[in-house]
Amino acid sequence: MNVFEVRACLTQEQRLYHTSQERQNYESMATLFSLISCLDYLERAYVRGAVREEEYTPACARLLGQYKTVMKLISDPSTPEHFRFGDVGAFMAYYDVRAALTQMDYPAAAHRLALGVPATVEHASGEANPATRAQLIAETTQNFITLMDALKLKMRAKDQLHPLLSDLLSAYTKLGAEAGESRAKLLHWLIALNRLSASEEVSEMDAREMLFDVEHAYTTWFKSLQSI
Repeated sequence: MNVFEVRACLTQEQRLYHTSQERQNYESMATLFSLISCLDYLERAYVRGAVREEEYTPACARLLGQYKTVMKLISDPSTPEHFRFGDVGAFMAYYDVRAALTQMDYPAAAHRLALGVPATVEHASGEANPATRAQLIAETTQNFITLMDALKLKMRAKDQLHPLLSDLLSAYTKLGAEAGESRAKLLHWLIALNRLSASEEVSEMDAREMLFDVEHAYTTWFKSLQSI
């Protein structure tokens, strides 16, 4: 190779991809990276009080929904191995050690993605408005019963149980229920379900333990209503 050919190689644009499929894979990874970064900034802004609760909740839910969509592409078995990651933890760990310029130090986003619901669902923000309290009690009761029935009917897949548990925690939290063992158990199962892929199922042993915890939480919550 002569000096002119070398100079031509140095000045020629180096393509990151060579096929349309490779381009799509890189774009999916770039999208996931940007979602993690945006979610981390949103979490920190919410903690500082720079974002109001009514603005934070839909924005966080939208980012979580977008994350779930792109993760389906990145974790798909048909995706080439060097573009495929089983979960967001593997993706963040890979780029944390890949290079200093791409380190992914986003603990707030990592926590939110692990839980899969906004902070307003994770933590109670105060007592419910008296005008809506009766409606929230009815919703929470219905959500408890729906989830318990689903477990008793042998529903085991993540995409069957996660929405039910998420709805339950959302209504439960809006009532301003105090943090305690019951909520901690429900959050534990939400995180466990969130770590599964959509088609994965919980084991029979885990399902029985989850049902026990949900029934216990329901009994405790119902007793707390009677004492009001």
